[in-house]
Amino acid sequence: MNKLRVSKTCVGLAAVLLGAVQYAYADDVLKIGVDGVMSGAAASWGLVNKYAAETTAEMYNEQGGVLIGGKKYKIEIVALDDKNDPQVSIENVEKLTSQGVKYIIGPNIDTTAQAVKPTLEREKALNFPYAFSKDLYRAPANASVLGMVASYQVGPLVYKYLMDKKGVKSISFVASNEADAKNQQTEGVAAARTLGLKVIADQDSYEPGTTDFMPIMTKIVRGKPDAIVLSGVAPADAPLLIKTARELGYKGSISTETSQDAKTLEQIAGTKANGFLSVGGASTPALESDYMKTFVADYTKHVGEWNDEAGTKVYALEVILAVLQKDPKALTDVDAFKHDMATFSMVNPLLKGKTQLEFVGQKDFGRRSQIGVPVVIDEFQNGNLVPIFVGQVQN
Repeated sequence: MNKLRVSKTCVGLAAVLLGAVQYAYADDVLKIGVDGVMSGAAASWGLVNKYAAETTAEMYNEQGGVLIGGKKYKIEIVALDDKNDPQVSIENVEKLTSQGVKYIIGPNIDTTAQAVKPTLEREKALNFPYAFSKDLYRAPANASVLGMVASYQVGPLVYKYLMDKKGVKSISFVASNEADAKNQQTEGVAAARTLGLKVIADQDSYEPGTTDFMPIMTKIVRGKPDAIVLSGVAPADAPLLIKTARELGYKGSISTETSQDAKTLEQIAGTKANGFLSVGGASTPALESDYMKTFVADYTKHVGEWNDEAGTKVYALEVILAVLQKDPKALTDVDAFKHDMATFSMVNPLLKGKTQLEFVGQKDFGRRSQIGVPVVIDEFQNGNLVPIFVGQVQN
């Protein structure tokens, strides 16, 4: 009897202790969500979000976690593919918030980012999309922070560069017939006209899923523009459009305000993509801090290759963690995080020197609802994306 009683007592005590350990472990975990397009033509955008967050989390976890309010937290990345489908994206955000996730990186497209906004507001969560619709970031919307530079911030920098360095005087725009791409086309056209460029084509588009770009590019090339802008172009579509234009004999400049994948450009367009301009990672080799070099090495080990776009996508989780370290209340109170954004500033850990990293966006959104990621413009050359200049979003 005594042995049985002791045995039962030990089992009961073990269960209590195990529960206590599990509870303590759960308290020490900080879940960060990633909701983005990880399949289809735009897959690399969401996958790089996922890989960058996972790499940063691993770097912190290897050091025992992130210290917030005197306590170490293990970072757990919960990544979900929204398949570029608004309904799936909503379901993903509902799933993440039901797990207590307060901060979500993504989505990558205007339509999916707009779709999840009501859920985020209802669940008092905050996301960091890579979508450019201004309605996401200015009042009365209050649940999103732009994670990179927007097309309408990059466009004028690229067009001015082409005017000054390439003598470009006329320009044409082509976009996929989707809301976000068409919006970027409209913004690009407005910026080009403001700079004094002659816009030859301003509304031309192709249907999503197109693989034969000969009809649309024949029309664009016949207009004889000095430059062609591929507005909001997905990484899988860009090399096909470029290759088609070059096969039609086009000799002018081609650019986009979205980030691209060097491997995809090389495999499909090869040297025909040489000279193509796109948004690069926010940290060029010449600017990288030692910490950024470590990130690049760890990311390459984690993924099997380096994706230049990760130089931009690395910022979201770093900034989220930095704000939480400054104000531990924001772990559970998203309003505290939003309040801190107006005055938050830190030394950029990813760049050499003492460059300040803060939230920007006052000029475009009427408030600081954008991470102040440096603007790097890349040129594709023989399989590589080579940085040609660095700018900054004006606040």
